[in-house]
Amino acid sequence: MEHAPYRLAGEFDGFLGDPADPSNAFSYAHCMELDEKEEFPSGICHRMEEWGLADYYVPVQHGGRLRDYEQLLQLIRTVARRDLTVAIGHGKTYLGGVCVWIAGTAEQAERLGADIRAGVPVSLGLTERAHGSDLLAGEVRVGDGTEAEGGWLVSGEKWLINNATRGSLLSLLTRTDPAGGPRGFSVLLVDKRELDEHTYRHLPKIPTHGIRGADISGIAFEGARVSREALVGAEGAGIETVIKALQLTRTMCAALSLGAGDHGLRIGLDFAEERELYGRKLIDLPQARRLLTAGAADVLLHEAVALVACRAVQSQTAEMSVTAAVTKYLLPTGTEEVLTGLTRILGARAFLKGVYADGRFQKLERDHRIVGLFDGNTLVNLNSLVNQFRSLARGWRRGTGDVQGAAVACDLSAELPPLDPSRLSLVARTGSGVLAALPAGVEELDRLAERDPALAPAAVAAHRLLDVTAAVHEEMAGYPPVMTDVPPQAFETARHYTLCWAGAACLGLWLGTSGHAAQGATAGLWRDGLWLRAALDRVLSRLGERPDGPEAPGDRTEIHEALLAELRAARHGGRLFSLLPQPGPAGPGPETAGATAGESERTSC
Repeated sequence: MEHAPYRLAGEFDGFLGDPADPSNAFSYAHCMELDEKEEFPSGICHRMEEWGLADYYVPVQHGGRLRDYEQLLQLIRTVARRDLTVAIGHGKTYLGGVCVWIAGTAEQAERLGADIRAGVPVSLGLTERAHGSDLLAGEVRVGDGTEAEGGWLVSGEKWLINNATRGSLLSLLTRTDPAGGPRGFSVLLVDKRELDEHTYRHLPKIPTHGIRGADISGIAFEGARVSREALVGAEGAGIETVIKALQLTRTMCAALSLGAGDHGLRIGLDFAEERELYGRKLIDLPQARRLLTAGAADVLLHEAVALVACRAVQSQTAEMSVTAAVTKYLLPTGTEEVLTGLTRILGARAFLKGVYADGRFQKLERDHRIVGLFDGNTLVNLNSLVNQFRSLARGWRRGTGDVQGAAVACDLSAELPPLDPSRLSLVARTGSGVLAALPAGVEELDRLAERDPALAPAAVAAHRLLDVTAAVHEEMAGYPPVMTDVPPQAFETARHYTLCWAGAACLGLWLGTSGHAAQGATAGLWRDGLWLRAALDRVLSRLGERPDGPEAPGDRTEIHEALLAELRAARHGGRLFSLLPQPGPAGPGPETAGATAGESERTSC
């Protein structure tokens, strides 16, 4: 199956050139050099702007090329696969503009879109040194409106802000009512080019463990005069605007974890193919094979979740409060587990510079740690789900939720409707359509398994998932509607909910798309439900469940060996290991003794 967002990402990747070529502007070697110097990758950003990446940060109705969010996911994933510092540093402009896309006037959006397309960096100013993610405690404030004719005088400090110094524009969450509260904050689109230079100052760049070259700094205002025209949305609606904007940005953070998983898995596989221990290739040792296949299964699981989630931005907009929280929790934590597993393959070389693969793995692992922190950390996202337990449990009991929207999200051949920001909601009032579709999906897989016995193991795993999902919703229903002090077990229940959602998304995606994906280079992953079985195996294992019946050990070995064959075939064919075909970021990898293609590898197993 040829899919337009993957094709677009492949074209972009080709434009950027071979990252293994040190003479290339966006090469692994150059990124390592910039990291050592803690230098922002300005030249690489200019190169990406030559291609027009910034155009995809701007919706088409505001003069850009962002037509669907699946495009943006794959483009940012492509950048992150090469270097996370570049992806985070450049991609922050998209995050900075989202408040305007969902709540600004047409004039604001048109002006901002023109700036972004011209390469002007934009930042998002939320956090403060004393308050972190507690947005309601924010102290950046405006003085009495009478102090500045036609506007406000802004004072206070934002800290740990990506692109605070480089950015010319800043979407600034500001206290506009001294009493604060949910209606006491507003978003102001502050243009530093229009400020008196004596009324603001940049805070020093913060030295960081990862993404060392990124502009993580801050900004302090001292009576900066800001026009009333800078107000984004209604006065007092800032918290609501930011929360809705984060539903989009948290979902797009999936691209960062996907790219990190792609990069790490490739390094781990190459090392296993090349390294010899005890007279054998590392790839031939059972423990190494298990670690690689576990990582490969997780990478596909994460890709499936991200695909459904980013399409749901447009097809299930009213449920993004759930979708974004699930995605922002699962992908960073899951990718950290992938990288931890690969560390066991690489051994000491996972931590050393200049020994294997130019020391890229240690940089990758350092850089990715921050992905789980910004735009809401792990606990923030789980807590968001805890706050929706009542409506989610009620929706499950009633079988409600946007099932039709879920079907569109899971069918990659289906055309997505335009995003309607007015449909974003602080809570998913009718539940989750992805999970509401699970019972019918299990029944459909049963019918398919009757005709094709090769699907029977996937059907068994799907039934186990359905049973666990029902039990998790029962737990959710047992919590009170309002909890001031959330008990630790509630967070564990929320974690289980994210896994159930992920399993349901995988089943929905396979059912909705497998008919279209039966041809092409990745057809083997879809045949007999291979990737689905592997993904459900990972989900159920994390839920503490045995995926299959008594025959599980043999079946799981078969799945793992088939998946490893697909992974190696993709590498040797110069393709990205993914659910749909896309050329890889470099040419074919190391030759494997005895097999260079999927079918020959399957035969040897």
